[in-house]
Amino acid sequence: MVGIILASHGDFAVGILQSATMIVGEQENIAAVTLQPSEGPDDIRAKIEAAAKSFDTEEVLLLADLWGGTPFNQATTLFDQHQEQWAIVAGLNLPMVIEAITSRFAMDSSHDIARAIVPVAKENIKVKPEELYEEPKAATETKQPMQALPEGTVVGSGQIDIGLARLDSRLLHGQVATAWSKDVKPTRIIVVSDQVAKDDLRKSLITQAAPPGIKANVIPISKMIEIWNDPRFGATRALLLFENPTDILRVVEGGVGIKEVNVGSMAHSEGKIMINNVLSVDKEDVKALEALRDKGVTFDVRKVPADQRKNLWELMKKAKFN
Repeated sequence: MVGIILASHGDFAVGILQSATMIVGEQENIAAVTLQPSEGPDDIRAKIEAAAKSFDTEEVLLLADLWGGTPFNQATTLFDQHQEQWAIVAGLNLPMVIEAITSRFAMDSSHDIARAIVPVAKENIKVKPEELYEEPKAATETKQPMQALPEGTVVGSGQIDIGLARLDSRLLHGQVATAWSKDVKPTRIIVVSDQVAKDDLRKSLITQAAPPGIKANVIPISKMIEIWNDPRFGATRALLLFENPTDILRVVEGGVGIKEVNVGSMAHSEGKIMINNVLSVDKEDVKALEALRDKGVTFDVRKVPADQRKNLWELMKKAKFN
């Protein structure tokens, strides 16, 4: 019997599994894994691996809550090792789960079940009054050949508009692809990292996780400094993502005009001290943050736009880091 993993931010996967079992009864070869606020990508990846290993089959169907979210992204890194036996479907809902569970009695392939459950998940999205529902219109996209602009061409203001510069060890994930993208309304999401720029798998995951209508790029630090000084990018409104404060400092030292940094998450690792449930720092991090402060950069500690702003230095003081 195909194994099913439900993966989500928070306890959503646990709750939806409970709801499904109320309808179809207790099930074997099914597990719910969750990404908690204090956890990072490695934690949810380990949970997914453990769940898959607990099944008595190599056929695994993973149902994730959000395309481009951390559970989905980490499942995708594992998918590359099991493409013949695994399938991943995003947009987790209860009809999808019930259909996946019942399909296992007639289908023994994760790919077949994935193919079968998507129409069911879509068909069960209904609304009252019915006239509020409109069928999605097919996109009519005309692709025009793009030609490189000559050097020195000034577009728009002649300089990138930085809508948001965010420090987030998870980079492009659910909170960024949904909440922050809608708040900032960027034309481009740019991950700035020398390490990620060299990692083809991570680059692929990031570009796939971009929300509709927004292109995502991964570039090294030197390239970010270069395009900041290139007037051909003047029509770009950018959401910049950084893995660590040292990279931000290098970009600012290179002349990029970052005035404020939104601090989202900094994953915990050996040698780091937790200053709240999603932020961990070590001496190198603090040194870079202090250098940025000395250059006039301010910090806005918020996971999502609706959160109340918190003071980074007060958090570190309370944690007795410095």
